[in-house]
Amino acid sequence: MNLYESREACMRKSGIVNRNFWFGKRIFLTGHTGFKGGWLSLWLHSMGAHITGYSVDIPSTPSLFDLGNIGDVLVESITDGNVTDFEKLKQSMQKANPEIIIHMAAQPLVRRSYESPVDTYATNVMGTVNVMEAARSCPSVRVILNVTTDKCYENREWQWGYREIDALGGYDPYSSSKACSELVTSAYRSSFFQSSKIKVATARAGNVIGGGDWAEDRLIPDLIKSLRNEVQIQIRNPEAIRPWQHVLEPLSGYLLLCQNLYLEGNDFAQAWNFGPRDNDIRSVEWVVKQMLSKWPYEHPGYQVVNQDLKHEANMLKLDHSKALNELNWSPKWGLDKALDATVQWFIDYLRGRDVKELCEQQIAQYEADCLDDYKISVLI
Repeated sequence: MNLYESREACMRKSGIVNRNFWFGKRIFLTGHTGFKGGWLSLWLHSMGAHITGYSVDIPSTPSLFDLGNIGDVLVESITDGNVTDFEKLKQSMQKANPEIIIHMAAQPLVRRSYESPVDTYATNVMGTVNVMEAARSCPSVRVILNVTTDKCYENREWQWGYREIDALGGYDPYSSSKACSELVTSAYRSSFFQSSKIKVATARAGNVIGGGDWAEDRLIPDLIKSLRNEVQIQIRNPEAIRPWQHVLEPLSGYLLLCQNLYLEGNDFAQAWNFGPRDNDIRSVEWVVKQMLSKWPYEHPGYQVVNQDLKHEANMLKLDHSKALNELNWSPKWGLDKALDATVQWFIDYLRGRDVKELCEQQIAQYEADCLDDYKISVLI
C-alpha cells in the first residue's frame, strides 16, 4: 500500500468527509434547488467537485438556491428537469458523464401527498426508477445514492429507533412512496448492479433544520415567517415527536457513504440511517419554545390550532448504530447547537449578510468540529 492509499484508508476510518476525495469528482445531483440540495451543492463546490444539478423548479420564494446564487457554482443547473421525464433525464445524465449520482429530487410533503397522490407516486417512485434506468446508460457512473426518509418505515408508534432491518411501510402516500422508492432501489441493486461497477445505497435521515429553509408546511420556515411578520406561529400537532437535526448532519453522512461506496464497493451498498442522538428527539412544542427563547427580538409567541388533521406519525425515531459502527459516523451538532446555528443564520440574513457566505461559514465550522472530535477520539 502506497502513501496515498494509506492516507485514504485512514480518512475512511476517521468518519469525516475527505475533501481531497471530492476534488474534481463529477456529480449528478437531482433536487439541487431544494433546501438540502442547496446546502449540498455549496459543500460539494467548496471541495472542488464538478456538479450538474437537475430539478423540476425552484420550490419556494425566497429560496436558498436563488439568494445563494447556487446556480453559478455548478457546471450546469437544469431547473426544468422532471425526474418523471425519462428521456430528458437520461440525456442530461449522459451529458454530465457523472461518477456519482445523488438522487434527492422528490415530492417531500406528507400533507401535499394527500392532495396530490398521483404526482407523489409518479415523482417518488417512477422518478427513482428513471434515475436507476438512466444510470445504466452511463458508463462513467460508479456510485448511486438514493436519499429517502425516516418515514419509509412501517410506523409502530413505539419508543425505539427504527433500524435498517425493520419493515418498510407507510400510512400516507408520501411515506408509502418513499418505502416504494427503497424497494425499487433494492430491486435494481439485486437485478442489475450486483455484479457491476455501480454501487447503490439508500440513506434515511430525520427532520432537518437550518438556515435558508423556506419550504411550505414545515415548522422552522413557518416559525421564521411568523417572527418576521410579528404574528403568533400556529402549530397543529405540538406533541408530535421528531428526530431533529441540522441539515449538515445527514449531508455529512451522505458524503461519507459515497466515499466508502466509491472506494470500498459492495460492503456499503445497503440502506443507512443518519439520525440524531436520542436526547435530540423532541416534540414540536419543545422545539418552538427553544427557538423563541433564542430569538433576540420581541415576539408574540405561539398558539395551538385545532384543524382537521390528516394522519401523520406521532413518534419517529432513528437508530444510527449501524452508521456509527461501520462508517464511524455520528452526529456532531446536538439539537441545541443546531437551533443556535439556525437562528443565527436567519438573524444574519435579515441583517443583510451574504447568503452563500453564511452557508460556507457554517460548513467550515461544522467540518472543524468534526475534525476536533476525531482528534479527541484518537487521543482517547
